[in-house]
Amino acid sequence: MKISDKKPAGRAGGLSGGASVQASGGGAAVSVGTVSGSGEVQGRVIRDTTSIMGIPEVELTPSVRTAIMALMGEVDNMRKELRAARERLRSAEALADHDSLLPMLNRRAFVRELSSAMSYAKRYETPLSLLYIDIDGFKGINDTYGHAAGDAVLADVARKIVAHIRESDIAGRLGGDEFGIILSHATEKVARAKAQSIADVVARGPVLLEGRGLGVSVSIGAVRIGSEDEPETALARADKAMYSAKRFARSGPPATPTH
Repeated sequence: MKISDKKPAGRAGGLSGGASVQASGGGAAVSVGTVSGSGEVQGRVIRDTTSIMGIPEVELTPSVRTAIMALMGEVDNMRKELRAARERLRSAEALADHDSLLPMLNRRAFVRELSSAMSYAKRYETPLSLLYIDIDGFKGINDTYGHAAGDAVLADVARKIVAHIRESDIAGRLGGDEFGIILSHATEKVARAKAQSIADVVARGPVLLEGRGLGVSVSIGAVRIGSEDEPETALARADKAMYSAKRFARSGPPATPTH
């Protein structure tokens, strides 16, 4: 039997599957047809149109386009303002946590970090210690040399503290001339050694004030934090240890100028 080369009626030449295309101003219409057993073409029309933000192109008049572009510009500006607001919020949070004069945490942030460190130490049963530091004779420095000199002494002591602790340790100003240091993974013996090291560093380097050196010393209390401690009770024990160290200090009288 010979197969006929005659094409079924109704098929559009050049498109496989019986498809034809009709173009219009709003897009393209594609007719897709199939041939039935009787040779008749059966099909459906698929229309492909372009749109912006769900609006068909035929409806995008110049005024509509202008309004859409203006809206998109406003959305972009709002996103930029939101990013700027978030950045300002992060900066404000950082300022709220840090001392206004010194490069370390304020008391509120320090106590929060102490609470977190205590929870970690209790959970994983790791040693945790606390140092409480007080500048000897600080009131006399302010009264004798002025508050600018007092601020210089505070800044010098804070700088030396930060320079002589580990990155894992946390330092903060507890108020006035008092500082605290959280020593993670540190026994009381290690804490006492660190306290002596910091005291030596402070005493070795006088503070320069208008060309003259002012000798400064500190008293430090060191305690290991127990599982029964709360942040404030731990601070109170360390404060008490600091006053005991101050009474028995061998650093001599309050700070005096040297030439």
